[in-house]
This record gives sequence, C-alpha cells and structure tokens, in this order.
Amino acid sequence: GEFPTVAFKACTQQQSRNLKQSRLPAATAPEEVLSSGACVGADCLLRILANYSRSGEVKTTITVGVVGYPNVGKSSIINSLKRSRACGVGATPGVTRCLQAVQLDRHIQLLDCPGVVMETGTPTAAAPLRGALDPQRLRDPLGPAAAILRRCPPEQVGGG
Repeated sequence: GEFPTVAFKACTQQQSRNLKQSRLPAATAPEEVLSSGACVGADCLLRILANYSRSGEVKTTITVGVVGYPNVGKSSIINSLKRSRACGVGATPGVTRCLQAVQLDRHIQLLDCPGVVMETGTPTAAAPLRGALDPQRLRDPLGPAAAILRRCPPEQVGGG
C-alpha cells in the first residue's frame, strides 16, 4: 500500500556489535521471542526499504529519515537494522542532538534525527510531559507535576 505499517521491536541488548535479530515476524512471534533482547520484525521492514530503493529493474540509492517524538526509540530502530550501536541511545531525551547518517547497505542510508515536538499551548508545563525535556533539567518540577495530576482521575491519585 501507499503507507505500509509493520510491527517492529527494537533490540534491547547492551552489546555494541552483532545485535541479535529474530527471523520471526513480530505479528506472530511467541511471547518468549518478544520478551527477549533480540530485534523482531527487521526482515519485513528491510524488505519495505529495499522496495523503495527499486525503480523498475534498477536499484537506486535512497535516504530514509527516522523521525518522531523524543525518546520513542528512533536510534534503537537504526541500531537494530544495522545490527550494531551506530547511534547513541539513552533513557533521557536529547541523546540525539544532530542529524547522523548511517549507511545500512549500498542502497539505503538512514538518517537519525533529534526528537521533534510540535509547539502547542504553554510549552513550559507541556515540554516535560511530551518527553522533550530531561526531568533533571527542570527548574520547577511542580508545574509539570500539577499538569500530570490534572489529567488523572482523582480516585487514582487520592491516597488509599
């Protein structure tokens, strides 16, 4: 289709080389495979990228940007497809600070981009909630905390 969608789980292994990829499709993989540290669903995603690099019978070179909110795993997707830690990853937002190109094979280059946050409403309270700001860098944690509490049903917050 025009907008293909695939199930994919990035690798959670700590090593820097030979990151494991399961050959099973993510949509039908058993629970123990999904809960392992291996990447699941890479075959399908790589096939889709390869199709985009094909123009008729001729292979062309493509550059694919990996974009999204901060801290959702953009760099982890690239590392999983490359099967090595080509991009830095971390639990806090802002690890990826500038555009980085990673050559996947002769025809496919992936661009790791910093997280994107659309500016809406009052950014001061909303930025930490969207993962755009490292909690350690907050001058005043009360504003974001109050914003979180306003979104919670009172019965979930009241001490019981």
